[in-house]
Amino acid sequence: MNTLLLNDSKIEIEKAAQIIKNGGLVGMPTETVYGLGADALNGCAVAKIFKAKGRPMDNPLIVHISDISEIDRYKLVSSFPEKAKILAERFWPGPLTIIMPKSDRIPVEVSAGLDTVAIRCPSHPVARELIKKAETPIAAPSANLSGSPSPTTALHVMSDLSGRIDAVIDGGVCQVGLESTVITLATEKPRLLRPGGITLEQLQSAIGEVEVDDAVFHKLNENCKPSSPGMKYKHYSPKADVIIVKGNSYIDYVNKNADDKTAALCYTEDIPKLTVKTFDMGSKGDMSQQAHMLFEALRQIDKSTEIKTVYARCPDTDGVGMAVYNRLIRAAGFEVISLEDI
Repeated sequence: MNTLLLNDSKIEIEKAAQIIKNGGLVGMPTETVYGLGADALNGCAVAKIFKAKGRPMDNPLIVHISDISEIDRYKLVSSFPEKAKILAERFWPGPLTIIMPKSDRIPVEVSAGLDTVAIRCPSHPVARELIKKAETPIAAPSANLSGSPSPTTALHVMSDLSGRIDAVIDGGVCQVGLESTVITLATEKPRLLRPGGITLEQLQSAIGEVEVDDAVFHKLNENCKPSSPGMKYKHYSPKADVIIVKGNSYIDYVNKNADDKTAALCYTEDIPKLTVKTFDMGSKGDMSQQAHMLFEALRQIDKSTEIKTVYARCPDTDGVGMAVYNRLIRAAGFEVISLEDI
């Protein structure tokens, strides 16, 4: 298959929309990461996403819409909870996914057999225009090979999926850099399943109490069925082994234990003090910058084939930092060294 690299002109977006209508796959820019889109109401088209990515079929997908009115227009849910409406009005378009009871129109390939559907309205103008022109909601996970760092540029998508999908629209570098926040309203209390650009504090300010799922910080039991993307499997991983190092003496630990096959994924401020190859994950005090830079840093690590081990600085978990930590601990396969315990 020859994968087309399209620009974000009106004509090229219409070309991509026709691919979606015909049951094909298109890599599309969003404000979070690039998504791999298919017609969300066409189960056969959606199934192609899993094959192209090598994605487990029990990992549900997110349905993207261009406007809140499309929930009703396409009859995507069996009920639209009041708190979901409040969140949608406050944060859409934007990096928030809301899980609600699904309607019968949602194919099993999208919901992974669950009785819920995850929906979001992206703020990226190209994504919203593509959805409008395709005249259907678009199901889209991140447009990468399953398990590898998520793509934040069109070239990342081409690197992973060229020859596997029909087209990619180049809409520039993603602004947020991490996947959307996911909250479920299908439980007794609202629950945060995946942190992202919309923080726990922002959710709580809008609807009150929000629980944090244990899988945000810990590995989901192998026997549990994931109710959101990014909960169960090792994700976002470069080929090198990533180990999170937690503690104030991070720099001393890395310098002491490093060799020529070791690197550091660290704050900008750490770089002059380290004696190993470094990869910048952003400034210590700027969690939004860390979110924006993390996946690019992980992909740069993959280009350094001599690197076998990466010691990653453990980020703070306040605000957007919770999302950075959530992605990093999965990239590390939950391997953490706590220097306080040594």
